[in-house]
Amino acid sequence: MGDACGLPFEVPRAVLDRAAEIRLVLFDVDGVLTDGSLFVDNSGEEYKAFNSRDGHGIKMLQRNGVEVGIITGRMSRIVEHRSAELAIQHVCQGCADKLATFESLLSRLSLEPAQAAFAGDDVVDLPVMLRVGLAVAVPDAHPLVRKHAHWITPSPGGRGAARELCELIMAAQGSYATEMRRYL
Repeated sequence: MGDACGLPFEVPRAVLDRAAEIRLVLFDVDGVLTDGSLFVDNSGEEYKAFNSRDGHGIKMLQRNGVEVGIITGRMSRIVEHRSAELAIQHVCQGCADKLATFESLLSRLSLEPAQAAFAGDDVVDLPVMLRVGLAVAVPDAHPLVRKHAHWITPSPGGRGAARELCELIMAAQGSYATEMRRYL
């Protein structure tokens, strides 16, 4: 069904219908925008690896009118830097209560929960995932997270999952084919 929209992966019609309503996509970082590995050197400096194709997917999604944000429980200068590179306006780090952060962001943007998507991988993401219009998990997410997701990305976190979600939303909103033609 998904390739009727030109996507290289299958997507159920119900998921496409949910994705058509999305105006804000929120990502967890560790395990979604990265593979979840944390590299720490002897001085305590932390390193993370981000996927460049995920970043380009975020830029394409933004160019097509969908807001992007990050809600993560950890604090990291690397996330600040990557968010700035991608012009992500809504970055909430050190969030002990992701649901309160989510609700505050919706209020500021005058959006309904059904207009938001959230991609997560662990149980701390469930309170937000249970409220959004499109809850997305990566394939190696905690089993409870996968159980409550509307859609599970074909690729794991940090390996293309964010790009797939961005492309899914563009396809559901009718901008994917036009976006891809920019490169042909």
